[in-house]
Amino acid sequence: MPDQRIIVRSERLTFSTWLPEQIDDVVKLHSDQAVTKFLSGRVEDKADAERRMAVWTKEFEAHGWCKFRVSRTADNVFVGRAGFGLEEGEPEIGYALLRSEWGKGYAVEAALALRDWMFSATEHQSFIGYAFTENAISIHILQKIGMRFTHTVHDDSGKELSFYKLTRDQWHG
Repeated sequence: MPDQRIIVRSERLTFSTWLPEQIDDVVKLHSDQAVTKFLSGRVEDKADAERRMAVWTKEFEAHGWCKFRVSRTADNVFVGRAGFGLEEGEPEIGYALLRSEWGKGYAVEAALALRDWMFSATEHQSFIGYAFTENAISIHILQKIGMRFTHTVHDDSGKELSFYKLTRDQWHG
């Protein structure tokens, strides 16, 4: 992703592709144990951030989406990342915000904007989302944007993950 591209804007947020020099934003986000508790479950370092950015670059090139850089539109300050990955052959919504940005409604705003963008800007007929069942906040966000529960699975550590799906027809419904 040589040039940064703005993909979508919501009321307060701007979603864009990443520039290589923004690696420190990824490090800052994923080096906070509170942020990664329900993601990787561990503090991540610069090598992890480089791997993440490489995946996001490949996903954007292949699909036109990735985990986008999210900034406040008013001042262009980095607040987190949100977008889509590929899981079980389908786009999978995901988001992570800096702890300092929690409680401001950004996660719901991001999820709503991404939902609408996915169905208005792409041909995809559905996307999935999942979270650890104990992560009540993320489960609430998935439900709030209209996603419907499909099933649970247990990860390698034995923790339960709840899966949700939203179809284009349900979105219009």
